Amino acid sequence: MSQSAYLYFVEGSAVPSLTLEELKEHLLRYQEQVAKTGQQLGWDYAEAAFPYTIETKSGAENEWFYLKGVNDLYHSIVFGTGVTEGEDGGKHYVQVVLPDSSTHGDKNKAIELCKYIARHLKAELHLFNGRVMYYNPRK
Repeated sequence: MSQSAYLYFVEGSAVPSLTLEELKEHLLRYQEQVAKTGQQLGWDYAEAAFPYTIETKSGAENEWFYLKGVNDLYHSIVFGTGVTEGEDGGKHYVQVVLPDSSTHGDKNKAIELCKYIARHLKAELHLFNGRVMYYNPRK
């Protein structure tokens, strides 16, 4: 059964919502940062830290995209955006899905990517195991 993690944009978040293109930009920025770390260390850390290519399926370009693994240790991670329904107008969120075919490596990378994005956007992160991490300023 697939598992999902959510990044909610709440009061105090750096942005009120996020589009798929902006989400891709954050993942590409992460990829650039780990590549620079690898250059400083003198080895190809970028492929080990981000072993995926960003892919989209035709017909779903505006709904979701996925990261496709480049080796046998990683298979796929799916990213999508949406809005919850509620009395206050709802909260915008990013959903990160691990399909049934995902590996343990995918889950670890998905958690790492979720934490990275949540930290930079000051979002509320609901992990795959149900725990919540608050990166947004709270009173």
